[in-house]
Order: sequence, then structure tokens, then C-alpha cells
Amino acid sequence: MLVTYTEEHWRLLKEKRARAARIMELLAASHIESYTYGSLARGDVTYRSDIDVFVPTHVPLLRVEEAIRNSLPVHSRLIVQATPTHAPKGYIFLNPEETEMVSFPLAPLTPREEEFYRFGGLVSLKELREGRRVPGVDKRLIFISPTTEGHVELPVKGREAEVASRLGISIETVRERVRVLSRRSSIGRTGVFVKYYLMPHQGFEEAIHLLARQRRPFLQVLKARGVL
Repeated sequence: MLVTYTEEHWRLLKEKRARAARIMELLAASHIESYTYGSLARGDVTYRSDIDVFVPTHVPLLRVEEAIRNSLPVHSRLIVQATPTHAPKGYIFLNPEETEMVSFPLAPLTPREEEFYRFGGLVSLKELREGRRVPGVDKRLIFISPTTEGHVELPVKGREAEVASRLGISIETVRERVRVLSRRSSIGRTGVFVKYYLMPHQGFEEAIHLLARQRRPFLQVLKARGVL
């Protein structure tokens, strides 16, 4: 199906991308590489689309937070571990609605975890400045392929190998995301293994050590990936 964007859609996309670029520029000034992903990368934004800037590499946590705090207000901070075997991630939210954020891994990501972001579409600051949009898959399991007028939509189910090839990721990642998103569609979101909001005075390092004492699988992942 061909979707043609309206002038209002292009305006919204430009506004949201400009906000993401501003956050990414602050990180770049501190020599921290970052990306934005999902609908901002593909172009199929709505008013509800999050502005999520992602730091893909495991970098000193204080550097990330300082790069943001120097220029933008920080509303809240969060640590999430989706399952006992996944790398935990930190989130810095920049507004009360928690729709603008910087996220970063608290341990090195596996290749499969890195491919998660490319599954949804991923663009760098340079690509954002150039106005580039990339293909990716949305939460409906629809493959979005950008065009000059908007985008083309194709269902992922039954096209897993084609989607993997076009995104440059493994078919195992595509199949895993199809399984997870199909289950979420049928029974709803089932929660995460760890979800911990930091206290105002608490640093990420302190929170990580606290969770490591309280949750053995959290500790095991960090040990296995050379963090603790």
C-alpha cells in the first residue's frame, strides 16, 4: 500500500527530527555517537511518536548524563532490563510525559540486541541532517519503505527472509521480533524483568550496584559482559 504524506505530516516529521538532532548534537559535542530509530528514522511519525535517541556503545555513564544536563532539563531516570538475559539499559527522560529520552546500554550489546534497532530503522546524526529516511518495521509488523512522496507498506509475516535482506540483519532477529510483537498484539504488554526509577540524588553507578545485589540475573548479565 502506498501512503502519501500531507504537508502537515512533513512539518511534524521535520519538527520531531529537529528535536532529535538537537539532543544528538549535544552528545556529539561530548564525543558520544548516537542514533535515532523507529518512526523518526522511517518517516511514518504521528503526534504520539517518541523522540528516542540511542547511544549504541557502552560508554561511561557520567559522560552521557553530563552531556545532557549541561543544556537540557532532566525529568527522570530509569533502568530497564527486558528479560533476565538481556543487557539492561538506562533512560534519561527530558519531559514529564517521558516521550523524549536518551537511552543507552549498561552493558555491551550482543549482535542480536544491536539488530533490534536496525529492525525498526536507525539513522545517524549525519543522516538526519541530510534528511535521509530508511526502511524499517513498525509495531504492527508492517515493513515501511520510504518514497519521495511518503512510504510503501508491506506485511512482514510471510516475507521474513526478504525483510531481513532489505534491512541487512539476520532472519533470526526478524523471526524473534515477529514472535514478540505478535504475542504483544494478542495478549498485551507483559512487563519487564527490571524497571527501576532512580532517586534524584542517586547516580546510575550506585543504582546498578544496588540492583546487582537485589537481582541475581541482573548481576550475572553484567558479570558475563565484563561490567562488574
